[in-house]
Amino acid sequence: PTGFIDAEHYGQYAVLVPMVATESGWTLLFEKRAAKLARQPHEICFPGGRIESGEQPLACAVRETAEELQIQGEQIEVLGPGDIYLSPFRSIVYPFIGIIRDYRQTFNPDEVSGVLQIPLAFFQQNQPELYTIRLNRQFPDDFPHELIPGGERYPWPDILYKIYFYRYSGEVIWGMTSHILKSAVGLIVDTGLLDDLHS
Repeated sequence: PTGFIDAEHYGQYAVLVPMVATESGWTLLFEKRAAKLARQPHEICFPGGRIESGEQPLACAVRETAEELQIQGEQIEVLGPGDIYLSPFRSIVYPFIGIIRDYRQTFNPDEVSGVLQIPLAFFQQNQPELYTIRLNRQFPDDFPHELIPGGERYPWPDILYKIYFYRYSGEVIWGMTSHILKSAVGLIVDTGLLDDLHS
């Protein structure tokens, strides 16, 4: 099978985009990362984590979700894969869209400070705010410009990065999570993923 060039230099992760049924319809479940975490404390994300050696992305997404939400793997029904997210910051994320059954608001406080459920309809009806930033290009002093046609005047393309922001009841979802969220909601709608499921 084919893979990604230079994939060994990227962190590889898997997440679940979990849906939970409520009396008023489907919600998406998010975690708020614990304050004591070294990476991205307080940020809102989907459950998931780093893929272990020899582990398949789907198995990682289910394992991490069960650990972080303190549920059984049998409570998770994976409906299908989402679009792979390739970050310019050397991360590859494999999302999976699924359902969590009989969820009782549990979570592992070592990793998660709280959970929030936001109606799927909110994301269907509201597009995120979009901002585009230009990533800096810096060359080492010994970069061999003379080996490139045009040398130092070579017309390198701008490296642009889109950042989405969703705001909901005082909470902000942004970064990689917002990219995965926007894509997943589009897939759920475009494929009719929930048409045969009852909330």
